[in-house]
Amino acid sequence: MIAVRPGPPLAGTVTVDGSKNAALPLLAAAAASGRPVRLSNIPANTDVQIMLALLQQAGWHVAQPVGEPTTAMILPTENRCVSPELAQAAHIRASYYLVPALLARHGEARLPWPGGCRIGARGMELHFKVYEAFGDRSAVDDSGYRVESVSPRTGTVSLVLPFRSRGATVAAVLRAVTTGRPLRLGGPNLSPEILWVLDALRTVGWETRANEHLLSLVPPPPGHDEAVVWEVPGDKIEAGTLACAVAATGGTARIEGVHGRDVGPLVAALRRLGIPADADSGVLSVRSQDARPTGRALRAIASLSPGGLDADFEPPLMALALNLPGTHLFADAINPGRHGNLLPQLTRLGAEIEETSPTECRLTGPQRLTGAGVEATDIRTGSALMVAGLTASGVTTLGGLDQLRRGHADLPGKLRALGADICEVTP
Repeated sequence: MIAVRPGPPLAGTVTVDGSKNAALPLLAAAAASGRPVRLSNIPANTDVQIMLALLQQAGWHVAQPVGEPTTAMILPTENRCVSPELAQAAHIRASYYLVPALLARHGEARLPWPGGCRIGARGMELHFKVYEAFGDRSAVDDSGYRVESVSPRTGTVSLVLPFRSRGATVAAVLRAVTTGRPLRLGGPNLSPEILWVLDALRTVGWETRANEHLLSLVPPPPGHDEAVVWEVPGDKIEAGTLACAVAATGGTARIEGVHGRDVGPLVAALRRLGIPADADSGVLSVRSQDARPTGRALRAIASLSPGGLDADFEPPLMALALNLPGTHLFADAINPGRHGNLLPQLTRLGAEIEETSPTECRLTGPQRLTGAGVEATDIRTGSALMVAGLTASGVTTLGGLDQLRRGHADLPGKLRALGADICEVTP
């Protein structure tokens, strides 16, 4: 576990790791592309390491160049063994991104139900409808699911998603890649993670167009299979968490390695609270020594709409808002179990939060928090509790670091680099 104590305002410069949420679909896209892909800026968190292991087990060659720990070469091989048993897939949610590549390689994908953070049901029904649109067949049982490529089809695949599912959008895009068929997808998810996949596909000849109503893909001419170089973008959620920590302590910092388009909603939320923040040229700047608290209500409503607030920004914003005047509203219907994880832990620190529904709550700040023993029951709960611990009097001890490390290789170390009083302790 780690111990967190309040201290002076955080200050300095820190660089974020690559994004877990972008690395996972990009690794799946590399496998689906059927060509050598060199992927750089890969984060060293647990979920990404599991995905690399799954690719290796499923028949791809995964090599990390000497002296480049954040780079991996994903290479197709001629070995087409029977469909592998991928038991580790049960430990991460993003294992379902591998289905298109497995279908192309083995003709079927057999996977356990996806795992990851316990923040709500991980239904696969919409994914199965996507595969059915491509002519695939799916079946389920208690242990997991199976998708089978039944017979080759040609022509454009057209379907409309009933809601903007990131997972189903990735499934449709990557299945189009592995079948070489044009795609017209209505109601797509256009989160930055999807846009990075589309950017990568353009480098291998795919014509991509996307707006809030329609995502379309047109395959490249045949015969192009040369190696390509892709890069994982900086982790917008890690950047947002560090920004909230800096703001909560009244500090000033430069957070490097993050793209402005990825953190726009977070910057808008900070400005609404009266905290000067900008994102430009790969740097997120927070200057909370110049803050002028507005007392205005922050409405941190997680949204799947283009340009909406990513649900993973909500927990650190909640921890920050506990210290700022105003009555603030929070909602996350995307991950219906998250508040059930986060709110009881913040309550242990003395936070008073009114839960108006299982997915909505409000709080009035500023509040006085007191250090206590808390638990990282999922990745984002853990990062939010570190932000709260930086402003709580006394010592906050945080357990469950295995959950935190699933999404961040060393978030406590980045906070220490900014001057936070954080150390690892033996229970």
